[in-house]
Amino acid sequence: MMTDLRHIGSQPKNKKVASNRLKVKKEPVDLRKYLLPLIRVGSRAGLVLLAGGLIAASIHALMQTTPFPVQKVEVRGTKRLTHEEIVALTGVTPGQNLLALRLKSIGQQVSSNPWVASVRVQRFFPGTIAVSISERQPVAVINMGLLYYLDDKGEPFKPLSFGDSLDFPVVTGIAEDDLNNDPATTKDALKTACNLIEALKQHGSFILADVSEIHYDRGHGFTLYTTAGALPVKIGTDDFDKKLQRFARIYQNLMTQQPGLQYIDLDYSDRIVVKKG
Repeated sequence: MMTDLRHIGSQPKNKKVASNRLKVKKEPVDLRKYLLPLIRVGSRAGLVLLAGGLIAASIHALMQTTPFPVQKVEVRGTKRLTHEEIVALTGVTPGQNLLALRLKSIGQQVSSNPWVASVRVQRFFPGTIAVSISERQPVAVINMGLLYYLDDKGEPFKPLSFGDSLDFPVVTGIAEDDLNNDPATTKDALKTACNLIEALKQHGSFILADVSEIHYDRGHGFTLYTTAGALPVKIGTDDFDKKLQRFARIYQNLMTQQPGLQYIDLDYSDRIVVKKG
């Protein structure tokens, strides 16, 4: 049998393939399910921004008006400073908006007075500013070229002016340059001077009132000069309590011999050296 080669390959090749294709039905896309969450988020963000704007506007309005005018300034804790001095330092006047006052700034203004060790400023509605003060306590006068008050923490804090009390022992031997050139050592010496002054307040017949000058020397420590006769009493830099207790037992007897004494040295652990002139 003869095959007609002309018809080979002329049959439709895609007939079977076409019959096996999957017919997909296209559904319309529902954009609402994608857009609605975005709309909700946008609405919430808009509400937040709107609320924030309203709050900011309300605060601004409160700051510009005076719904809570200042009626009084209370001052607490002062002994040396007066109520009027502190009020003047605050810069607060009646009628100012209580909400608009910057408490930190007021505190800094009050702290500019050298007598102020610490300050706390509070506001109380409807119209009160309260200023609580802790004042510095002078324990000595220190001669650093100029005379300064020395507080109980060993800090020179105020140059003396006319009318200031001089009824304090005088600390000498420490210059202002010492604070600038060697602040750590100098501050330690000033704190030690305060410890010595505190010890002198506590012990027996030789007390702070018997001391007119406290002199500091880096090599030898502290030397006290008595109010009566300016007799040098060497005491070093430590163990002040023990040395003063020992000295208090013989002080009154030694003072009867004072015209013939050159100095007294307490800077020993177990004895007192008396140098007669």
